[in-house]
Amino acid sequence: MKTILRALLCGAMTMGAAHAQDGVKLEVMHWWTSGGEAAAVRKLADGINGRTAHSWVDSAIAGGVDIARPVIISRIIGGSPPTAFQFNPGRQALELIEAGLLLDLTDVAKAQRWAEIVNPPSLLEACTVDGRVYCAPVNIHSWNWMWLSGPAYEAAGLAMPADWTGFLNSVPALRKAGITPLAMGGQAWQQAGLFNSGIAIAIAGPEAWLSVMRDRNADVVRGEDYGRAFQAYAEARTLSDGTGVQDWNQATRAVMTGRAAAQFMGDWAQAEFALAGKTAGVDYGCLPGLGLRPYLQTGGDAFFFPKQGNPAVEAAQKEMAALMLSPEVQVSFNSAKRSLPVRGDVDLTTVNECTRQGLDLLAKGRTLPSTVQLISADTNTQLNDLLTEFWNTPSMTAGDVQERYARIIADAR
Repeated sequence: MKTILRALLCGAMTMGAAHAQDGVKLEVMHWWTSGGEAAAVRKLADGINGRTAHSWVDSAIAGGVDIARPVIISRIIGGSPPTAFQFNPGRQALELIEAGLLLDLTDVAKAQRWAEIVNPPSLLEACTVDGRVYCAPVNIHSWNWMWLSGPAYEAAGLAMPADWTGFLNSVPALRKAGITPLAMGGQAWQQAGLFNSGIAIAIAGPEAWLSVMRDRNADVVRGEDYGRAFQAYAEARTLSDGTGVQDWNQATRAVMTGRAAAQFMGDWAQAEFALAGKTAGVDYGCLPGLGLRPYLQTGGDAFFFPKQGNPAVEAAQKEMAALMLSPEVQVSFNSAKRSLPVRGDVDLTTVNECTRQGLDLLAKGRTLPSTVQLISADTNTQLNDLLTEFWNTPSMTAGDVQERYARIIADAR
């Protein structure tokens, strides 16, 4: 495998002599720190360490993208860049690309035929600026899943609900059983994600959501469909009292143990269930699109490679990018991460029922871009700040947040 990849890349890059025969230490920065995420990272590291002369040097940053992104950017513009870093494919790295600070991977993409194998194509498009490829997408992650607790519903004497409406109807019985209806962590991205990737799509509808996020249509935000979505979000914030946790995986743990009945979180939460030996459909349930409008947001994770000014290191970076999309690494990593591979040509016959739901939606074309593929990092931060302010300020009304949200969209670029 190692010999084949090197031959492939030499032909594409015309840099054969630059390969570091003694190996390169590859510092990789990312925010995968939960138990399930760490297990998946080890699969990526094993893929690099076992198939090249190079070594993966892990540099994990706790706290998620909001903490990691400024740290990574500071390292790069400060002249001490890592060898590779994780961002979501989309506009998060656009300014770094425009500044000429990131390695061009177009030769690797052409040699490996990424345009033919990456599915959906929007993931590779999100890595492409002015026809050049700047990142290696490694998975498909979807934000818009609701996870249900088998133990909580058993304790309440109820079956797990089929959709958001059924969940709301179950709240009185859950409260009577002493169970928190909705687990929610204390970070802005979690609280905002419930609206931006969950309620807005499920209640207002995918067409309205695209009009807002893609077309920057503030009039749609001010309309009746979004008004109903903000009212639903206001109702949701009354359901998480008693969660008492900060990180998303702690909220997942509350669902897993039956302290909470549900959590809205991306499909990466499923890795936590898997790590604990839980079974989909028995110990937990899953509802894409809150069960109301099942769509799959095709976001995910990608790796970018800062320029190093060293041909040997940059050759190793390209070798790393190539391996990340190899069939073997794609299957091992995504099986651990409980995400979907970006390759459309790998065997996924053994996946569980939740992953199967995602694959079926992907096959039917019931997909939407992720939020970060459509709006700038600055706009995303403004929306997150507004929504977490609303979530934590009971005196703010749905009408208040609706109008301020519309103003942010009107000014978005």
